[in-house]
Amino acid sequence: MRDVAIIGVKNTKFGELWDRSFRDVVVEAGAGAVSDAGVVGEKIDAMFVGNMSGGQFVEQEHIGALIADYSGLAKNLHVPSTRVEAACASGGLALRQGIYAVASGMDDIVIAAGAEKMTDVPSPKASSALAAAADREWEGIMGATFPGLYAMIARMHMHKYGTTSEQLAQVAVKNHQNGQHNPIAQYKSKITVDSVLKSIMVADPLHIFDCSPITDGASAVVLAPADIAHEYTDTPIYVKATAQASDTIALHDRRDITTLDASVAAGKRAYEMAKVQPKDIDLVEVHDCFTIAEICAIEDLGFAKKGEGGILTQNGETAIGGKIPVNTSGGLKSCGHPVGATGVKQAVEIVEQLRGEAGKRQVDGAEIGMTHNVGGSGATAVVHIFSRDR
Repeated sequence: MRDVAIIGVKNTKFGELWDRSFRDVVVEAGAGAVSDAGVVGEKIDAMFVGNMSGGQFVEQEHIGALIADYSGLAKNLHVPSTRVEAACASGGLALRQGIYAVASGMDDIVIAAGAEKMTDVPSPKASSALAAAADREWEGIMGATFPGLYAMIARMHMHKYGTTSEQLAQVAVKNHQNGQHNPIAQYKSKITVDSVLKSIMVADPLHIFDCSPITDGASAVVLAPADIAHEYTDTPIYVKATAQASDTIALHDRRDITTLDASVAAGKRAYEMAKVQPKDIDLVEVHDCFTIAEICAIEDLGFAKKGEGGILTQNGETAIGGKIPVNTSGGLKSCGHPVGATGVKQAVEIVEQLRGEAGKRQVDGAEIGMTHNVGGSGATAVVHIFSRDR
């Protein structure tokens, strides 16, 4: 297996992009990443595109072919392009497949991208599409929504460990603080604990400011063998680990709903592959689809003892400048959550941080970063570790 590097990255703006089509945003991200990498179309060997639900959001399937076509990679170059789906972890899994393609020696230059266009349908239809990431028969049809499922996780976490609504709110406050400095973020406004607690209750104990939004956007990275990465860029970022794990799709079948066992397993595999420990990670992008999800994630990945994620957040240790900066991009909560793109966006953020290009979000001296992307309520987890040094 060959070592793999990221040589180019690009995010589009995240938000309600009503004047842009699905193909527009994907092409923008892909072209930007290719330009950043300094490669030409003739050098691209393959493309993997993460997309959860193009069929429901924009009534378009055959996503891989569509993107190859509108990227100019189909008609003459005939570049193979594959759509990857793993619910909200589609982007992270597309990245993983791209890494496999390069590491195996099958391909040299690969684009891994993710995209979703979620605001072209009414909110009820968007909610229905997202509910398909849960167990439709045993959860969705019975009336369970993702706010409801994560609210049950939050309520049990509060019961078992004493986590408070104020601690949940501090996750949102911190992520909005970071997001205001991210030029692509959907929401750049500061919020307070009080404003979170006074916002509309969606599913007790989760308020609307505890929830990530519906978002349009796309992200892309260009991958290459580490041995030739410096031919394209002076600042390659190396992939030290890629890991994936699964759990039951329905929440009621889990061993413990306050622990996402897939996150634990994927994290352990990633640490082992990279030969590092949680204390070696300088920053992490986790899947904060709801504020409780971030608290569970930092526990499941070993940054806090079980039940102490809320305390770590309350004490400011997950803020920039803290013990382990979490979601410097603003996370899903502030930056936005175009479900197919999120896992790739996380990687773009880590690359920008390790290059020293994150502006006011910059974590000083960052050398090793991690991403954590979750599908559904935890049935899929994808974890990557990246480093400035090979």
